[in-house]
Amino acid sequence: MPEDRPHQQPITVVGIGADGWSGLGAQARAEIRAAQVLLGGPRQLDLVPEVGARKVPWPSPLLPNLDATLDAHTGRRVCVLASGDPLLSGIGTTLVRRLGTARVRILPGVSSITLARARLGWAAEDVEVVSVVGRDVHRVLRALAPDRKVLVLSSGADTPGDVAALLTERGYGESELTVLGELGGPGEYRASGTAGEWPRPEVPALNVLAVRCRPDPGTLVLPRQPGLPDSAFEHDGQLTKRDLRASTLARLAPCPGELLWDVGAGAGSVAIEWCRAHPANRAIAIEPVPERAARIERNARRLGVPDLRVVIGHAPEVLAELSAPDAVFVGGGVSAPGLLDTCWKALRTGGRLVANGVTLEAERALAAAYAEWGGELVRISVEQAAPLGGFTGWTPARTVTQWNGGKA
Repeated sequence: MPEDRPHQQPITVVGIGADGWSGLGAQARAEIRAAQVLLGGPRQLDLVPEVGARKVPWPSPLLPNLDATLDAHTGRRVCVLASGDPLLSGIGTTLVRRLGTARVRILPGVSSITLARARLGWAAEDVEVVSVVGRDVHRVLRALAPDRKVLVLSSGADTPGDVAALLTERGYGESELTVLGELGGPGEYRASGTAGEWPRPEVPALNVLAVRCRPDPGTLVLPRQPGLPDSAFEHDGQLTKRDLRASTLARLAPCPGELLWDVGAGAGSVAIEWCRAHPANRAIAIEPVPERAARIERNARRLGVPDLRVVIGHAPEVLAELSAPDAVFVGGGVSAPGLLDTCWKALRTGGRLVANGVTLEAERALAAAYAEWGGELVRISVEQAAPLGGFTGWTPARTVTQWNGGKA
């Protein structure tokens, strides 16, 4: 929630491109001329002439010092300079979240993404945008799919080479890469090649990387729909298997921006697939065994969701400090005293809880949950065809009892 800061005047945020002052419209120029204080990065501040306003670069790190910086200019007319579209992974988004829409006025410029699409002839509806600005480059892996067009907001000059190496490692070495640097400015830069043969040229720090995804022959293509192959995960046997995982995620029903608790996460497969469903989804994997927790982190990076949070500890004790979830999956320790009750109480209104068990003790806990909170109680049995002597027969897996309920 935005904080009430009545003493602070409204702030105008002006988006400015690499073409600087000449590329600004009359309204944007008027706002800059009328400002008493110009806040921005050194590059943005250098793009505008001296207009009488005091130029103040953002402190580093920005977020911990943002309030103090704004408070230092209370009562003055402040204009913030941002790159291109301030609401595209920019300072405009941060200020709106902090101060509220009524306190921040946005005058956007043309974003680097829009310019990149224009140079490439890529339609907006055909492109996925992934930002790795200040983030783990493994986020790109979630977007991989045959012939998919991806635009990567780079963190710096090293990003194209890092992405090329990552794509090659994951079986997408034939992907076409194009680096577009200093878009809209006098020194526009462009270089192309394949990920597998990327020469790591010197590129501008300010760049957008375009990726046309091409899997190598034999590469396992991973969809975003629930039920990835078990082989997609590194595990020690503590894994919610593919068919049961698809059932579990169908009942968890991930919606964009929601938070999941994956309790007793094992290999983290449910939390990872929850995050893969939408880039805004968040998950916390709770796992008491450190070796498994490290494995979850490796799986999350390899499958393109490195922001998944892993908490090492025993439930329900460690749950008290976590943010309230929109959904909870209990895959291990179902029969632990108080676990299901703690998870149910923590759920937000409208939240969903799904729990799986294979032991008699777990079944009793799930039957009790069904009796108290309603929902759905099912048993899931999966059999797979396997050699049987000189023939083929059915090999059953352990039958799993699954309970799910929604909190009204």
